[in-house]
Amino acid sequence: MDEIKGFFQRTGVKRFLIAALIILILYLMRSMINLILFTFIFAFLMDRLVEFTAKRIPLNRKLLVLCMYSLIVTLLTFGLVKYLPIITVEIGQLIKRITAFYAQPHDNVFMNYIEEVISSDQITAYLENGVSFLIKSFSDISKTSINILISLILSLFFLLEKPRLQEFTQKFKHSKVAPFYYEIEYFGRKFTRTFGKVIEAQFIIAFINCILSVIALMILGFQQIFGLAIMIFFLGLIPVAGVILSLVPLCLIAYTIGGFIKVIYVIIAIAIIHAIEAYILNPKLMSSKTDLPVFYTFVVLIFSEHFFGVWGLIIGIPVFVFLLDVLEVTNKDTAPLPPY
Repeated sequence: MDEIKGFFQRTGVKRFLIAALIILILYLMRSMINLILFTFIFAFLMDRLVEFTAKRIPLNRKLLVLCMYSLIVTLLTFGLVKYLPIITVEIGQLIKRITAFYAQPHDNVFMNYIEEVISSDQITAYLENGVSFLIKSFSDISKTSINILISLILSLFFLLEKPRLQEFTQKFKHSKVAPFYYEIEYFGRKFTRTFGKVIEAQFIIAFINCILSVIALMILGFQQIFGLAIMIFFLGLIPVAGVILSLVPLCLIAYTIGGFIKVIYVIIAIAIIHAIEAYILNPKLMSSKTDLPVFYTFVVLIFSEHFFGVWGLIIGIPVFVFLLDVLEVTNKDTAPLPPY
């Protein structure tokens, strides 16, 4: 009996069981996973933004949080009212351009090869899944908007009461659930340091890539810039593969407006932007332990998309990096864990 009790008191065993319990709870709450992810992402990114701003602007923290949220809500409202109709029209025009590309015959061998590759069963399946996702997203726009609104409110209250929340949470250290608290603190610390860091880097890289791509496309004479910017930003959240996915529609549009030479210009522009991402942004924003080989990146993206859908393309790499850190494959944290 003592041996069994000692077995379950081992740190590794308790950690595994508590991790399994957390996964089970998340699985049972899978209908709320969008709300949970939105809340964590908003809270983490806004907390980082508030800390960054507080170092440069000497304001009360609560006042700064309220000002930042007010500014973001104002910008979102203004953007939706002013630019949503424009973006909707431009996305419709982009779809017409791509449809026109397939409708007309091509004498160019290279473009025929690209069309044949895109028309393959695997690519067609991905396109159908993407269209289904877009239709489902537009049909569930009210539900998504409510989730985003609730997530913003929850993250706002979290940041406003962060010191008090930390103080209150510390009380669990001396409670009857102290073993659970220490393990959850262990996973929470690693999750924030890996998942949060990679998500933050993905958002920053996607934003910079979007700005650079929009400038390049404007120079090349592209139309429907707002619609393209939205597409490039969201595809930019997908590590590595996002560049390839965004390159396909850009090449198709370039061919319809300027022929093969315009396609070459687009490929060169995207290659330069990707080089800036690979050699400047990634080393600055990602530490060496989050810099995965390209093969691992694609394998993780394929499996995460299969199991988690579109969300998997965005959170697949951060979750994988978190698991590597927990398994101490890339663990470089030298800070001691709290004592039992």
